[in-house]
Amino acid sequence: MRVFVTGASGWIGSALVPGLIAGGHRVVGLARSDASADALAAAGAEVVRGSLGDLDVLREASTAADAVIHLAFDHEVAFAQGDFGAAADADRRAAEAMGEALVGTGKPFVLASGTPVEAGRVATERDGHARVPLDAVPPEAVGMVTRLATAERVLDLAARGVRSSVVRLPRTNHGEGDKGFVASLVRTARDKGVAGYYGDGSNRWPAVHRLDSAHLFRVALETAPAGSTLHAVSDEGVSLREIADVIGRHLDVPVAAVPAEKAAEHFGWLSAVLSMDQPASSALTQELTGWRPVRPGLIEDLDQGHYFRTATA
Repeated sequence: MRVFVTGASGWIGSALVPGLIAGGHRVVGLARSDASADALAAAGAEVVRGSLGDLDVLREASTAADAVIHLAFDHEVAFAQGDFGAAADADRRAAEAMGEALVGTGKPFVLASGTPVEAGRVATERDGHARVPLDAVPPEAVGMVTRLATAERVLDLAARGVRSSVVRLPRTNHGEGDKGFVASLVRTARDKGVAGYYGDGSNRWPAVHRLDSAHLFRVALETAPAGSTLHAVSDEGVSLREIADVIGRHLDVPVAAVPAEKAAEHFGWLSAVLSMDQPASSALTQELTGWRPVRPGLIEDLDQGHYFRTATA
C-alpha cells in the first residue's frame, strides 16, 4: 500500500516508517521542516511538505494514498507553550480533513490517541467512548476532551466506508532517545538533587516500548477491523515510586515523596499528569489482533542506563 503518514519523522513515526517499508509498503511522510524531510528521504520515504494546518495538503495526500496513519500532534504548543486546547483543535481539523478524503473508499485510517483514565480500575479498550458536550467540561479539560472526541469521529467513519481504527498510546512510549515524560523526570531529579514521586507514589503509568507501539500501528493498518479501538500497552501500570527508585539509584540521589500541594513547584507542567492513577490494559487488543509487546518493560529499559546518559548530554 501507499501509506500517507503524519508525524513520520517523530518519535514513533521514525520507528514505524522503516517497518512499513520493510513490509513492502510505500510511505509518503508529511514534513514541515528541512530536517524532517531529509530524515524521511534517508529512510526511503517520499516527502510531502506541509504542516497539520495545511488542510488542502492533507486532503490531497490522503486522496492519493491507499491508507493514512495520523501520528502527528503539536507537542510544542500543547506542553512547551501550555496550550493543549489549541493543539487539540488543530489535531481535530487535520483528522477531519483526512477522514473526509477517505469516505466511501474502504481505505484504512489509523489515528493515534491516548489511553483513558478510569477512576479506581484498569482502563480497557471498551472505556473512554462517552461523548461529553464541551460546554459541560471545565475549561482546563476542554483540550483533552476535544482529543477524545476526535478519536470518536474517526471511529464513526467506519459507518461511512472507511476502515478506521484508533491506536491509544500510554503516557510513556519509552526507548533510547526518548525525550518525553520519563526523560523529564530524570532531568528534574538531576536538577533538584532528589528523585521525587507524587504523593504516596502509588499512582500508576501504563507504558510500552516505542518499537512495540510502532508495530501495533502497522498491525492496525494491515488487519484491524473497521471501528477498532486498540491499546498499545505493555506495562499496565508502573507505580511512580518504582520509577523514582530506579532514577534515584542511577543518579545516586535520594528518593522522596512530593506532597500534592508542592507538586507543581517541583514537577512543573508534568504535575497534572502525575496526579492521576491511570493504568490501562491491552488484553482485548492482543486477543483481536495477535499483537504482542516483546521489547523491555519500562523498569528494565530504565535500568539499561540510556536515560541517564541522555540526560547528561
